[in-house]
Amino acid sequence: MLIRTLGIVLVCLSASTALHAQTDAGMQNVIDRLDRLEKQNQELLTEIQELRRQLAPAQAAAQPVAAAAAQLQSPPPTPAERLDVQESRTDELAQTKVGTSQRMPVTLTGMVLFNAFQNGGYGGGGEVPVTAQLTRSADTSGATFRQTIIGLKFDGPNLPFGGKASGTANFDFWGGTAAPGNNLFRIRTATLDLVWKNTTITAGQDKPIVSPREPTSLAQVGLAPLSGAGNLWDWQPQVRIEQRFAFGEQAGLRVQAGVFETAEVYPSLAPTALAGTLEHQRPAYEGRLMFYRGSERRRIEIAPGLHISDSHVAGQTVNSRLGTLDWLIKPSDLVAFSGAMFTGTDDSGLGGLRQGFTILSSGVAIPVHATGAWSQFAIFPARRFSLHFYGGEEADRASDLTPNSVRRNLVYAANTVYKLAPNVLAAIEASQTRTDYITSGIRINNHYDLALAYLF
Repeated sequence: MLIRTLGIVLVCLSASTALHAQTDAGMQNVIDRLDRLEKQNQELLTEIQELRRQLAPAQAAAQPVAAAAAQLQSPPPTPAERLDVQESRTDELAQTKVGTSQRMPVTLTGMVLFNAFQNGGYGGGGEVPVTAQLTRSADTSGATFRQTIIGLKFDGPNLPFGGKASGTANFDFWGGTAAPGNNLFRIRTATLDLVWKNTTITAGQDKPIVSPREPTSLAQVGLAPLSGAGNLWDWQPQVRIEQRFAFGEQAGLRVQAGVFETAEVYPSLAPTALAGTLEHQRPAYEGRLMFYRGSERRRIEIAPGLHISDSHVAGQTVNSRLGTLDWLIKPSDLVAFSGAMFTGTDDSGLGGLRQGFTILSSGVAIPVHATGAWSQFAIFPARRFSLHFYGGEEADRASDLTPNSVRRNLVYAANTVYKLAPNVLAAIEASQTRTDYITSGIRINNHYDLALAYLF
């Protein structure tokens, strides 16, 4: 019995030893397999990361395709909706962001402008004649990029009391003369605006405060359209403040006042001893009230203004006093009527005819009384097409003038502008200048222009 029991114990011990050996071997196999799986997982993860890196450019390129496919599944947009979207995208894409040392957003804007032109015999050889010349010469024609504009817009920091700083600067190549290689880079307009909810303070170079509007033209950009024919346009340094008052959601009043620097230029004084006595820059005090009513689609604006300054020459003071009125009447999206007028004395410091005063034979300086006006009728029959008819005149009092001075300068023009693309414009313009000289009568000059512009 004892022997049988010992045998059973020995058999159990043997079985236990064999089972333990088998368990150790199985555990080692499991551990080995886990190690191999972990290694394989690590290799797969590395391969996935590499594939993602390689596929990133393809995924970015495929996004527009996916967006286009999504659009195809939705109802097709109308032509007007597609045009709005395209113009919006073009406006965004046609602007280049420029970095600054102060990390403030600056946008590069402007217009590359090509003009092919032809002038009649009384054009005087200039590209954009202001008056018909007294003597006839050969007809002239040519082409130019001088009226190209390069501009900067900047969005500045926040100001105390909820204000914001912003500004613009616009340049062209109209300085110098039309001779090849003499196209000088110059400042057209520049403003620094400090804007609050109802108040804006501006320092810059711009049109007179009392004459902010002008006709639409791609033929005359280096000089404002209707210069010397009713449009007071000189871009001069100034400081102004604007206060806004709202009378409901679609009506209000804007009050503007400031100091404007006049440009006193009188070529007739050059050969005389009096040329050195002329003070070329003088401060002018200007104010303007603009009443408005309506929305952007239907709107009316009317604005009276006042200009006060003096010219100093030959030890004398010549008063410059002008009353102005400008307006915009837009009954619908299809038509708009705009313009301006002025009356008073000595308007030459604002861009009128350069004969603001006369020095009599007795040596006394007297102001020249002047009246001027311009208007434009614009038609918008289609989204890409517009027509503009405009004209202006300045008439100076003959009794205040010397022989061969300009008594009356009249300009009228018509142009059409077509959008070849949202930021590509083509325009054709024809204009006629009729200048009436006191002793020599009327001289007529015709001007024709073909323009192609790329806005950026």
